[in-house]
Amino acid sequence: MAVIRMWAAAILALTPAITFGQQAADLMKQIVNDPGAPEVNGAKASLVSDSKVQGGKALRVAVANKGANPWDSTVGGAIKKPIANGDHLLLVFSARLAKGDGGATTATLPYNAVQLVAAPYSTVMSGTAEIGPEWKDFQITGTSNGNYKAGDLKVTFQLATAKQTVDFGPIVVLDRGK
Repeated sequence: MAVIRMWAAAILALTPAITFGQQAADLMKQIVNDPGAPEVNGAKASLVSDSKVQGGKALRVAVANKGANPWDSTVGGAIKKPIANGDHLLLVFSARLAKGDGGATTATLPYNAVQLVAAPYSTVMSGTAEIGPEWKDFQITGTSNGNYKAGDLKVTFQLATAKQTVDFGPIVVLDRGK
């Protein structure tokens, strides 16, 4: 429960649209993914201590090589609650480039999204993120284009655009309702 409260505090810090008078319990009800169980595919992941990120721990994802496709290395996880047509969604996360390809100090995360978990892998909402060596907070907003059952959708970040190491803080998807 302490970890959930930590992420609630992180979300409040990242989302000025949420009034600070709003109860953390109400906010936690809006979380539709499991921030404590990210899935990493096609890359090596570890948990590292970092006092500069909310909660003091970061998920470090080392992509060994540029992939044939950007989705050859991903971070994400299932959306564990149903999403209704017209619901306003908010993806909030912190990220930084720990090590860039060939010494690069910046990188683009081209696809940070909520999408279908199976073919045709349609995107519900997405956005890009420019990252560098310092932590940066991001918000991506969108509106659900359909009714989805729990497990129909996932949050995903495509990382195989370069040999790189990317650190992530909490990754949270909120369903803000209509």
